[in-house]
Amino acid sequence: MKKVLHIVGARPNFMKVAPIHRAIRERGALAQTLVHTGQHYDVKMSDVFFTDLGMPAPDVHLGIGSGSHTEQTARVMLELEKVFTQEKPDLVSVVGDVNSTLAGALVAAKMGIKLAHVEAGLRSGDLTMPEEINRLLVDRISDLLLTPSADADANLLREGIEPERIRMVGNVMIDSLLSAREQALRLPTLKDMGFTPRGYAVCTLHRASNVDDEGTLRGLLSALGHVASRLPVVFPVHPRTRKRIADLGLGPTLDRTPGLRLVDPLGYLEFLALTSQARLVFTDSGGLQEETTVLGIPCLTVRENTERPITVDVGTNLVVGTSPAHIQQAADRILDGHEKKGRVPDRWDGRSGDRIAQLYEETLGAVAPPRRAAV
Repeated sequence: MKKVLHIVGARPNFMKVAPIHRAIRERGALAQTLVHTGQHYDVKMSDVFFTDLGMPAPDVHLGIGSGSHTEQTARVMLELEKVFTQEKPDLVSVVGDVNSTLAGALVAAKMGIKLAHVEAGLRSGDLTMPEEINRLLVDRISDLLLTPSADADANLLREGIEPERIRMVGNVMIDSLLSAREQALRLPTLKDMGFTPRGYAVCTLHRASNVDDEGTLRGLLSALGHVASRLPVVFPVHPRTRKRIADLGLGPTLDRTPGLRLVDPLGYLEFLALTSQARLVFTDSGGLQEETTVLGIPCLTVRENTERPITVDVGTNLVVGTSPAHIQQAADRILDGHEKKGRVPDRWDGRSGDRIAQLYEETLGAVAPPRRAAV
């Protein structure tokens, strides 16, 4: 059997790999190995997602942990070279734009192993974002570029990528959302927190550009306090953000902010239970821009740009920047009943994992048992 090796490293990767892994397993034409680099090493940021998404335990866990971007990428590369040598995969599948994605792509390319990039073609145009650098480099060296939307195809073609390397498969992360939503809604998450559907907002903040700059972080937290004065806000705090809040001595102030509740990071199902029933989501996360578009929840992206413009063009997302005044104005419009209406983009239908599994079989010349083909 030809073998596909999947690389996951950070929380967003797990939602993208789970549907692909499941589809390959169900189709039965390919062997597969799952490697967890350990880029996210907190249990609540990582291990709980395997349980929530129904993924098997990783075949290999590298335990890389934290470090600078260069150090983390280099350590993952050194360990993956050993894994690739031992496992001898026929295709390496990387997802998203984190350091583990770049590391896996570079090692595969240097070892002459076929490379597929899931979620290819996304661009923010902002080279100060480490993720943007990762996206550009991974796409340049990948054999197969699997895109979530037509704008990603256009980006790749504009950069000179050969059309035959590009396949629009849809948004594989939405596969996870659609398959897990009913289970998430059965959880007592809202009841336990004392919330009612559409009676609260959700916030996430973790990007270095927002968290590391003291003035930016203070402004965002001020805007969050304004939203909390009108509507309760639950804020699952990323470890990076919590440390920064503590370093700046902002914890006591936030604890005293009426309507604002800081909680530890949540598992996938608990978090989905919250976001799918929220009145408003306030975030700097790329994945949440996509999820809220499918869920029909208004989203305010507190960044100056987005690599997911389709969520703005057709979805429920608004990119509002980091100005507290602009954020407050946009939040007030939504809370006053003037939210943006959106629709679900093409092929964000829960079948992307099966499309990808079929493409991997075709690429490797594997034959699946008879079944209905993906469309």
